[in-house]
Amino acid sequence: MKGDYQDLVDEISALLGAPATLENRDFRLIAFGAHDSEDDLAMDPVRTRSILTRQSTAAVRAWFEGFGIARATEPVRIPAAPDAGVFRGRICLPVRYRGIVQGYVWLLDRDPGPAPEALAAAMEVAQRIGVLLAEEAKAGADLSREFLAVLTAGRGWQQDMAVASLRLALGAGAEGLHAAVCVAPWSGEAPPSVPGAAAVCVVPADTAAAAGPPRLAVLLRLRSPDAMGPALTALGRLLPRASAAGGATAAGAAGAPGTAGGAGAVRSSAGEAAGAAAAYGVSAGVSEPVQGLGELPVAWGQAVAAARAAAAEPRLGPVARWAGIGPYRMLGALAAGSVDDPATRTLLSPAHRELARTAEVFLDCAGQAGRAAAALGVHRQTLYYRLGRVEQLTGLDLDAGEDRLLLHMALKTARLNG
Repeated sequence: MKGDYQDLVDEISALLGAPATLENRDFRLIAFGAHDSEDDLAMDPVRTRSILTRQSTAAVRAWFEGFGIARATEPVRIPAAPDAGVFRGRICLPVRYRGIVQGYVWLLDRDPGPAPEALAAAMEVAQRIGVLLAEEAKAGADLSREFLAVLTAGRGWQQDMAVASLRLALGAGAEGLHAAVCVAPWSGEAPPSVPGAAAVCVVPADTAAAAGPPRLAVLLRLRSPDAMGPALTALGRLLPRASAAGGATAAGAAGAPGTAGGAGAVRSSAGEAAGAAAAYGVSAGVSEPVQGLGELPVAWGQAVAAARAAAAEPRLGPVARWAGIGPYRMLGALAAGSVDDPATRTLLSPAHRELARTAEVFLDCAGQAGRAAAALGVHRQTLYYRLGRVEQLTGLDLDAGEDRLLLHMALKTARLNG
């Protein structure tokens, strides 16, 4: 498939007499034309960075998207913007398929620019690229049955057979690096495409994968262990789409522009989606990278745990990576269900919600009374009184390490399952 893209980009470069670059709709480089000009100005920092790092910066992306390229059906001329690092004007050929943007072909603008007939011919080539990109995305969606089987097969030979089936369907790409993404709750069908996804499916409620609501599962391809940008970009797209209809997909949103990749971009995407996502309790989690498919069930468990942690702990959500959820990494691996330890049963009842919160904040602050009182906004004596009541209700000694560990685990598990 990559060779096909390169051939089509070279064809556009020949038609327009200028080196072209092809990026997907997330501004990640797919292919670029050869640069053989002796004019140093023919290369600017944006094109150089795109080729070397295979992605554009958020500032460059914002500048380009401000000219409506995601909605355009004809070539778009974009002036230079030195403040954003764009020192040369651009011509953007939108790559679309059935009205949905799939990517962009870029050329440096010049005077005089390409003739109208040459641009029209180049747009015909761009349409062929759009077909390829759409088919590639659809191939991932078509593997939903195989992907779901891996996530719900349980352990043993059934799981081995499911993994083997998915490996066969994915072909050579099966042995690459992947990450699992979980978005919950999710109602309706899986989206028709998710950029960078090898497979997408909806995991029904209360399956072998994990008890809970229906979830959207995405298998993301990664170039390297540090390349989590695609996973985060996907979450930036999926969260608003899930929350916009209380978890339902929005077919027209598939063409909406995403956010630039990278760890910082996840925070940005998550921040923009937080308000809408929180209103419907939508959260998402990303696993750590895994090589091949053998550890895919483990990765899915991590993604589910991260999504549950994001829902339980506002400071982690609405998007959380498994590596960053702290104690929920262990608690999330435990069977979901109500906390019913005799020592904590009474404290966790609705009648003692404020006392439970006090105990949790105190333990979160490593037992430092001053920090806990400040976090709760109460006088230290009030804190001591409440902690005394906690000891009376639980029979636990908050000066004993094991008792404090038991109480802390019970409180966090209750939050996770709440």
